[in-house]
Amino acid sequence: MLKKNVSHLNVSGKRVLIRVDFNVPVDSSGHITDDRRIVAALPTIKSVLDRGGVAVLMSHLGRPKAGPEPKYSLKPIAKRLQELLGKPVQMASDCIGPTVEQLVAGASAGTVVLLENTRFHKEEEKNDAAFAAALAKLGDLYVNDAFGTAHRKHASTYGVAEILGPGKRVAGFLIERALKFLGEALSNPTRPFAAILGGAKVSDKIAVIENLLSKADSVLIGGAMAYTFFLAQGRKVGKSLCEKDKVGLAAELLKKGGQKLMLPVDTVIAGEMTDTAATRVVQGDIPDDMEGFDIGPKTIELYRSKIRSAKTVVWNGPMGVFEKKPFQAGTRAVAEALAEITAANKATTIIGGGDSAAAIEQFDLADKVSHVSTGGGASLEFMEGRGFACIDILD
Repeated sequence: MLKKNVSHLNVSGKRVLIRVDFNVPVDSSGHITDDRRIVAALPTIKSVLDRGGVAVLMSHLGRPKAGPEPKYSLKPIAKRLQELLGKPVQMASDCIGPTVEQLVAGASAGTVVLLENTRFHKEEEKNDAAFAAALAKLGDLYVNDAFGTAHRKHASTYGVAEILGPGKRVAGFLIERALKFLGEALSNPTRPFAAILGGAKVSDKIAVIENLLSKADSVLIGGAMAYTFFLAQGRKVGKSLCEKDKVGLAAELLKKGGQKLMLPVDTVIAGEMTDTAATRVVQGDIPDDMEGFDIGPKTIELYRSKIRSAKTVVWNGPMGVFEKKPFQAGTRAVAEALAEITAANKATTIIGGGDSAAAIEQFDLADKVSHVSTGGGASLEFMEGRGFACIDILD
């Protein structure tokens, strides 16, 4: 997995095509509500600018269906990036074509050009050869720093790298960090190695659970997926969110996991999912008119003890509905335990993107762990043990 990074390129006087992940939430008024992915790309962009290169940035935003859609334009991102960099960002009207080529050709050393949404062209997701060639005309060198899309073999993530060829295609610092932390955790972890998996569905994480059971010393389960495992044990789960069609699969995973696979021993339940819900804690069955929304205090202590004794921890998926105050204790406790062992230099702690990343940001602990991935889907596929063609092709 060792890859050359952007610092290995001589970028002076060169146009450097950088695939970034600027797929950030933008509200109806065009305001970016979470700029973490933009901030995460800054070190790679600045490396090119500071060494006299032209940074030509490619990204998608959302899922436009029929060509250009104003709500998916990268114009708000250009404005925010300009504020963060403290220098002008030239916004292209498209991502390919003569007008764009002219804009890029006229860009001076140390400047930034942001191309318009690559998914405004349906050829992007098809890795169309002609579209990839049109993108490749805009750069002398290629850098992939979009870990969040590294599992997608698109024109901007693979085709361009293929065209520019060996010696001209490297990883950005963000991808390098992801490979360092996630790669080492999965291939050669310092033990004990604990994996924490939450979220709603067992079906979303079947391959992850199976892969981690072969690698981790313990796999701690939380979130709504726990209730499907409860059903597999013959327990009642009330109105709790679960996948009844996956009970057989959950039973197989329980058998395969043995003592490694740990489930909550108590649950915070309520009759409604609100900020003012009346809650109580149960062990065992959940009443028919109630629903489980978080792990309970005994589980928190059990999981804390496992985390505190670990040397490597990977976390993907919250322990409960952390967005609602009555049900955030489990997720907060996990986040705080990870921050604690990181601060004490006792462990490497990795947050696998998605809702886990959102939670640790909400609790203001993102800078207190070793690594927070910006790509939830990519992190999951990485933890499944899948290979990424878009990373494999890099020098």
